[in-house]
Amino acid sequence: MRTTGSVDRRGLLKVGGASLTALGLTAAACGSGAGDGTVTIRYAWWGADDRAKKINQCVKLFEKKFPKIKVKTDFQDYVAFWEKFQTQASGGNPPDVFQNAVGFLRKYDQRGVLLDLRQQVEAGHLSMDNFRSGLEKIGEVDGKLLGVPVGSNTMSLVIDERVFQKAGIAPKQGWTWDEYFAAMRKIRDTQKRAGDTGYFSIMYLYDLYLRQNGKAFFTEEGLGFDEADLTEWWTEGRNGVTSGLVANPKKVEQIKPKSALSDGLAGSEFTWDNFSVRYSAEGDSTYTLAPIPTTDGKHTGQYLGSLMLSASARTEHPKEVAQFIDFMVHDPEVGRIMGYDRGILATTEQYEAFKPTDPVNKGIAEYEEKTAAAGVLEPITPHPAGADTVEAAFLRIATDMALGKTQVADAVKQFFSEAKAALAG
Repeated sequence: MRTTGSVDRRGLLKVGGASLTALGLTAAACGSGAGDGTVTIRYAWWGADDRAKKINQCVKLFEKKFPKIKVKTDFQDYVAFWEKFQTQASGGNPPDVFQNAVGFLRKYDQRGVLLDLRQQVEAGHLSMDNFRSGLEKIGEVDGKLLGVPVGSNTMSLVIDERVFQKAGIAPKQGWTWDEYFAAMRKIRDTQKRAGDTGYFSIMYLYDLYLRQNGKAFFTEEGLGFDEADLTEWWTEGRNGVTSGLVANPKKVEQIKPKSALSDGLAGSEFTWDNFSVRYSAEGDSTYTLAPIPTTDGKHTGQYLGSLMLSASARTEHPKEVAQFIDFMVHDPEVGRIMGYDRGILATTEQYEAFKPTDPVNKGIAEYEEKTAAAGVLEPITPHPAGADTVEAAFLRIATDMALGKTQVADAVKQFFSEAKAALAG
């Protein structure tokens, strides 16, 4: 899952490779210890400078509470983080604790990289109590606890309020895809701009559409849809481009990293709800969150996604790592410092400690509360090993198709070929 609105996932290289055992590598121990009983653990994450400043504040608080545990920090942007992590994991020396996402859990569990934190929960070093909306289940894979959520988000439709008001469109919970596309046509015809920025290239949105129709993008074993399904989705998307319903993909590429929504090329964009902070910073309009369209007027297929903290199976300090994770997900002051930087705070202690005052973050919290109250949230779709590579391929191939570099039929065949190779190991 993406985690910052400014990251271009097409830059993500395939972080594949053989298992540590197959490579014949010996395990280098994580962390270190001192003669006075002080231990040092390594903590790595991806994100921008602002996230780093906040996390380093939290680390100082932790070290004050646990003076015998020192934390060495490291961060990069998304692409650089996973490139470095792959190298560290292949060398048997990943960080003791690190930021993670659901698409990587099975992949690195199969390679023996991730620590099952269940034992630390049973020992009382890590609490899995007081998580919101069943989030404590997101990091569970095959009975193991491989990640602990720090925040939650869900897919949303970000709209330019001025554009929608001028068009007389007021999206409501349960509106249908037919109503959505009618709204996009009205925006195009009355305001000389596209209705959408390019919905058909977003893997997680397509997952919701499939779930609305009794399928899913992933199963535990692989893909949960076939070529006919994707052909229909991408054909509709390509037709939207040629008819002007969807923003001109060449112009979308030219203005990156700025969004086509905030640049005024389109009136709406599907994305994770916590990414909506970017639009007010980039654009000169007002933006708000609207419900996901439905097939039957009821089911959106939505679930809560999450960034999480995972630990290395090779750490020499599992207790201290568990204590650090516990602090980072439960301490109220950490919640006040981090705010919604990594999504809506996952535990009730932190959620109640941070009360957003700005309109954007208040809107994000209100959107998740309304979505939960609507009863549409479902369990998250399983992600098999290789899901991260599949997501990158979906975006890249869909973009090439939209740009006219490849026909829909060829794009579909290319995607299934790459996806099957990635999911095969």
